[in-house]
Amino acid sequence: MQRLLSEFAESLRIAFAQIRANKLRSILTALGVMIGIVAVTLMGAAIHGIDIGFEASLAMLGDDILYVEKWPWHNVEDWWKYVGRPPFRLEDADALNRIIRTTPDTLLDSAVPVAQRSPSTVRAGANAVNGVFTMGTLAGYVRMTTVDFDSGRFFSEDEADAGRPVCVLGRDVADALFSGRSAIGETVTIKGQPLRVVGVFARQGAFLGLFSFDSQIVMPFGVYRRLFDVRHGSVYLRVKARDKLHLAEAMEELIGAMRRVRGLPPGKRDDFSINQQEAFKQQLDPVRKSIAFAGLFITGLSLFVGAIGIMNITFVSVKERTREIGTRKALGARRRTILLQFLIEAVCISAVGGAIGLALTGALCLVIKATMPALPVEFSITLVFTALLASVATGIISGFVPAVGASRLDPVVALRYE
Repeated sequence: MQRLLSEFAESLRIAFAQIRANKLRSILTALGVMIGIVAVTLMGAAIHGIDIGFEASLAMLGDDILYVEKWPWHNVEDWWKYVGRPPFRLEDADALNRIIRTTPDTLLDSAVPVAQRSPSTVRAGANAVNGVFTMGTLAGYVRMTTVDFDSGRFFSEDEADAGRPVCVLGRDVADALFSGRSAIGETVTIKGQPLRVVGVFARQGAFLGLFSFDSQIVMPFGVYRRLFDVRHGSVYLRVKARDKLHLAEAMEELIGAMRRVRGLPPGKRDDFSINQQEAFKQQLDPVRKSIAFAGLFITGLSLFVGAIGIMNITFVSVKERTREIGTRKALGARRRTILLQFLIEAVCISAVGGAIGLALTGALCLVIKATMPALPVEFSITLVFTALLASVATGIISGFVPAVGASRLDPVVALRYE
């Protein structure tokens, strides 16, 4: 064992001596491995970043929330089955809440109506913000969101029931309209309607990069109904489940309750859709698979090219040092020693390429985060180990055949080689 370790240390010393002696050749040889490692790590960073961003976005919605809407959250070809469905009303939420309260051992907690539209223009004095996501709901909405408040509060049940002109602003809207001062107690106007600000949400970020939760205004449903038309499908119901672990059972209960609310007889098709976060995950999977497929193809091609380059250079190195191999074998070096020497040299070239590739990927991730913060990339320690293992494996595979050839040289023939 001690001899093997000694041979390994000596082989490492010789390998790095050869790399230093032929710097340009070694770097060019490792170029294919560099490109492959950059491809695989960037692919992994993109997928990891998408997963983190996706989970963070879903957390904003709440993982125990079900959405009762006219349309399902997936592409539909038989759209004619959905277009004629009746819209939801405020009374639907009231009827659903009565059913929930009178159902023993219910898995549902409560329901609130939500009406929304975008964009709207919100003004405060001489300042105005365009493209604001506008929402009307009831006081129970605050129980269905995980967002905290930067300042103030959500509107109360009394304010919502009376339709008082109050609102809660997203962080970006508050900053744009009331830069440098508190928005609480100030007045904003939307479509000429003055609204008193009672709360400002904490910063939340964007949902899947599509729209920002920080650019929104939430008001009581009664106020929203006075400002906007709610007759054409802009209203849906948010339903909170008591236990997210039994969300599937809660969905089945909700379907039955909604059929009672809509007065649907047995055998008649549902005229509503129950949506949940799983629909977003199903839509994200093709994107992740496409990125993974493209990344693996580029990675495989680059590592293959890199392996061919390392193999060729190792063959050249064996030819250049044939007399040295003959001398060492004549002095008693075993086949294992010669094989280990050239194999470690190939692995070292590949590992150097992998290390440079990792450094380039880290720099690229920093540049992407600084210049395109909406593009999700997350560099993790798992990617580092994966990249190093891939580069070492490439070196072993590409250097094995030349190393075996060198170890089998006849010392007499090798000493006579010119």
